[in-house]
Amino acid sequence: MDTLSARWARLEPHVTWHGPDDDRPRPTALLFHGCGGVRGHLPRYAEAATAAGWRAAIVDSFAPRGWSREWAMATVCTGLQFRGHERGGDVLATVLGVSRRPDVDAAAICVAGWSHGGWGIMEAMSADRDRAGALGVADAEAADLSGIKAAFLAYPYVGFGAANRMRPWRHCPRTLAVVARRDHLTTVRNAERVHGMVRDCGAEVETWIAEGTHSFDEPMTAPPMRFDEALASQAIDRFRRLLEDTAAPKPTPKRPRRRRAA
Repeated sequence: MDTLSARWARLEPHVTWHGPDDDRPRPTALLFHGCGGVRGHLPRYAEAATAAGWRAAIVDSFAPRGWSREWAMATVCTGLQFRGHERGGDVLATVLGVSRRPDVDAAAICVAGWSHGGWGIMEAMSADRDRAGALGVADAEAADLSGIKAAFLAYPYVGFGAANRMRPWRHCPRTLAVVARRDHLTTVRNAERVHGMVRDCGAEVETWIAEGTHSFDEPMTAPPMRFDEALASQAIDRFRRLLEDTAAPKPTPKRPRRRRAA
């Protein structure tokens, strides 16, 4: 069983970085792909993060394991292997590894996941990390999640296979949850119930119901999934605004002036 550092050592060579060409510590978004692997829509989100002044890291969970897209489609997408709790170990390891970089502001991280990637993030947020072997790593408790200030969940998998979908989160960052109206993997009612649970833990949760299918922002058509450029552009814009709002300093409340006695 990997330690977090060992897991990161396997993942790091397969991380694609986007952002300003400088060594200034900047807020950083960590992008976790769906069950089909890294696809063409993720660089568009990474570019949006760069436009917001953030760095972005696209994390390939399959290349370090030697899995092709075809293999992943046949095994991961069908739920035969590498379920959300296992993917959660990649999330923890990436947070740990990226937070150690001098060009990353470890106190301003956004985790973003699409479908299977969103499932992994939700498992990482809710797991009892003090339990031995939690999330498939030997030292899950060593990960510090306090720097995660936002989460972007694009049609995360919350179907019957996600047995822990209603388990309360232990770390509750600001969250934007994208729900696809015609998602064949969940109903809107189920998705809203899950995101409502996240809201109950004290997180600020915004849900956006996009009038499309699962993976509507991925440039491909594999019925019942269908690409929708207009919705994709909206999703990317909402992601950018989440990052801008997260990084913006909060205004200091003004103290009322005391009137002097006449």
